[in-house]
Amino acid sequence: TMTTDANSAGPPARTHKDYYKALYQAALTFSSSLELDSVLQSIVMSTTEAMEVKACGLRLLDPRNGELQLSAVYGLSSDYLSKGPVDVGHSPIDMEALCGTPVIIPDVSTDTRFQYKEAAKREGIVSVLCVPLEVHGEAIGVIRVYTGEPCAFHEDDIQFLSVLASLAALAIENAKLYESLKRSYDGVMDALWGTSLQYTESR
Repeated sequence: TMTTDANSAGPPARTHKDYYKALYQAALTFSSSLELDSVLQSIVMSTTEAMEVKACGLRLLDPRNGELQLSAVYGLSSDYLSKGPVDVGHSPIDMEALCGTPVIIPDVSTDTRFQYKEAAKREGIVSVLCVPLEVHGEAIGVIRVYTGEPCAFHEDDIQFLSVLASLAALAIENAKLYESLKRSYDGVMDALWGTSLQYTESR
């Protein structure tokens, strides 16, 4: 389980029981809404609380320009969020994650893969764990957790966040499908009402 540096007064390591309970709670939360914005926000809040980390950010891949668009965040300041876009081509962390590999950054200040070191230092970010959001084997984005102290992410933590990410990706796809169906329904109803109105007026 996740442990912090011996010199830092971080939270105690999570147990299997803690993670099972947190996973159950997160699954309930993710499925409680079909509104995309609500789903996204519930994912980052639940993940931050479940893993007892400083913050969590979720970015969805825009296939048109190859950029990861920040879609939801919890625990990070507006100053840090305005640091700039994440171009996948210039972000080894996200490139690795989008290929299906979890990425651990023990110290963002010394890891060459991390894009915005100065902004992270000002924000108080030390360690990062990043995993892909995948649906049917295809990456649709990434989810990152951030800690404010040196942290050793272990296999339990990686597996827990990966399972959370799988649940989150399905919830996101369901919400997108719902929105798409709702738009289609609204369009059909508008067309029907328009046709009905024209018919009434022509009589």
